Order: sequence, then C-alpha cells, then structure tokens
Amino acid sequence: MKKDPDLEAALSRNRRWIVNNQIKNIILRCPNQVVPLEHLQKKFKTLDLQGKALNWLKKYPCFFEIYLENDEYHCRLTKRMIHLVEEEELVKDMQEPVFVQKLAKLLMMSVNQRLNVTKLNELKHSFGFPDDYIIRILPKHPEMFRLVNNGWRKSSMEIELLAWNPDLAVSAVEASAQKQGIEPCFSCSLPSTWIKSWQRFEEFNAIPYISPFLNPRGLEEGSKEMEKRIVGLVHELLSLTLWKKLSIVKLSHFKREFALPEKLNVLLLKHPGIFYVSNKYQIYTVLLREAYNGSELVDKNPLVIVKNKFGDLMQEGLHEYNQRRRVVNLEKKRKCMNLIKPERRKVASSETSNQDDNGDTLGGLGRLFDPEERKRFYKVLFDER
Repeated sequence: MKKDPDLEAALSRNRRWIVNNQIKNIILRCPNQVVPLEHLQKKFKTLDLQGKALNWLKKYPCFFEIYLENDEYHCRLTKRMIHLVEEEELVKDMQEPVFVQKLAKLLMMSVNQRLNVTKLNELKHSFGFPDDYIIRILPKHPEMFRLVNNGWRKSSMEIELLAWNPDLAVSAVEASAQKQGIEPCFSCSLPSTWIKSWQRFEEFNAIPYISPFLNPRGLEEGSKEMEKRIVGLVHELLSLTLWKKLSIVKLSHFKREFALPEKLNVLLLKHPGIFYVSNKYQIYTVLLREAYNGSELVDKNPLVIVKNKFGDLMQEGLHEYNQRRRVVNLEKKRKCMNLIKPERRKVASSETSNQDDNGDTLGGLGRLFDPEERKRFYKVLFDER
C-alpha cells in the first residue's frame, strides 16, 4: 500500500505517548506512586525500549520527576501529571455508560456472544476501557453481562452477553446512512487519480451492505457476501476504538470469535479506500481512513482530548530537554574553540620564527630563486669580467 505521510505521522505521534502512558501506569500501581529506577529498568524490555531508563525519563521533565534517595534513583509523576491523571479518572467515570455500550456491541458482534478476557485485555486501551473495567462494569449490570470460566483457568475466563439489545445493533455505517436518508454503504477516502482503486471500490460497494451484527453462519466462506461482512465488522471495530486504529496481529487473535479469515491483512489491503495498513515500527496496524482529516482525528472522544493533553505536556518537556541539551552543546563547543585558538596562535608564531631563522641562515641568497634577481646577478657578474 502506498504510504500516506499524514497517517504515518499520526502513528509516529502516538508511539512515544503509548510508551510514556505505560510508564505512567507502572508508577501509579507502585506503593506511594513511586518506582525505583532499577525496577523500571527491568520493565524496559516489555516496553520495547533499549538503553537506560534514566536517559529516557530525563527527556520528559514535565512528565516524570527523578530524585536521589539512599544512593538510589527514584521516579514519580510531576504535579501537573497528577492533575491530568485526576482529570482522566473523572472523564472515565462520565464515560462509563459508553463503556457498557461498547462492551455490549463487541459481544453482539462475536459468534457466540462471548469474548475471552485475556484477549480482550490486549485491546482494552484501544477501546478506552479502564484497567478495572471488569470490576467497574460487570457487577453494576448483572442483567447484561456475566463472567464464565468453564476451564477453571484464568486464561479461559470469558465475558458473556445475557441480553441482546436491538437498539445497539446499529453499526456506524448504518447510523450515518440513516442520518443522510440513504442505503448503508462505505465511503472511499482516496484521491480521484486512483482510478483503478476507485473502480474496484465501486464494484465492491455495489454489493448490499451486511451488518456486522448478523450471525455469519449462513454465509459461505470466501464469498463476496462474507468479505462484505468482514469489512463491515472491521470497520465497526475501528469505529469503536479511540484512535480508529488497531494492531492487525492483536485483531487476528479473535479469528474464532469474529469469524475472521486466516490472512486478514491481505483482505484489508484489497480495500485501500476504506482502510490504511501501515507497517511502521514493524507492527502491522490498520486505520480507518474516513476517521482522519490529514493527520488529525475528525471526531475526538473526550478521553482522546484528555490524552492529547498528556501528549502536549510530553512535547513541552521534550522541547525543554532539547533546548537544555542545545545550550550545553553550544557551551562545550565554545570551550573547545577557546582551547583551540591559543594552540593555533602558538603554531602560527612558531612557523613565523622558523621562516625568519631560515631567512637569516640563507643570508639573502634566497632571493636568487627569483628569476629577475638571477638575471641581474649574472649581468653584474659578466659585466665585471
């Protein structure tokens, strides 16, 4: 797939934020919300980071506060970060009804109205769910959800939907079509110059839309109708996420639950007008094209707005760090130049004195190397004879 600079920029902007958000969560889970740097260093491999934790944390002084205690470095969140964490918690409390609807929709799209908790935990942050979403949501809605564990292992724990809500069985595509008073169909976000891609999109769009909430058992595997249903399902899953993007690898873990094909990435690449597939950071990610205007999200969830504040604070700290480094480097350069100048003066004066010494030793004979001087010398010599 041809690279889209704006969407690639959106992915790279999120990368640093994701890492720092994970570090933030590690700190919040520690006693007194303080973590020894030695402990954080051990966690760096799980964050796909290399190098020293101290060097990384110093880049974000508005995020993390580092101090020395008993000859050991410790890290905690800054006061500004703590205020943002509190604001994020308030937004999560307000968003609880939205979490309930999202969880119900995910279960309604699954084949058996069940989802494995371990697998769902891999995508919980993508959907905006809090870490304690099971404890926070399930006990309050026993009429809708229940926790099932037939294997008596933690990895076999599942969330089951108890009540089907027809009001929630409306996809983002269908909701948009209802507002416009048209038949449900996908929108294409490609330039008009992509003629062949547009032709393929129009052919695909001519097939009647199949709701992702429809049970796929009646559809033939490999058929156009099944492909239409899978595209609609991935579209709806992306619509439920905060940044309208998902890791294809993590999404593929739900092949059985959502009846996804073995080569999901190949299917997604066939629809460049609807999805954008990137391999940035060697992680295959699918984005919903229509959700972005350039590199910015069109509709921002309240949680995204708060998380963007984290990003702004992170960039502020990084800018401050880079400015300090620049000043230090300029100072080092100035000191080096001051050390080099006296050395150059010594070398220059030494060369001058050597030239003077050579001139005195020759006793003026050095002028004989000049052609004009040589002519005058021989003229005088022969005239005297």
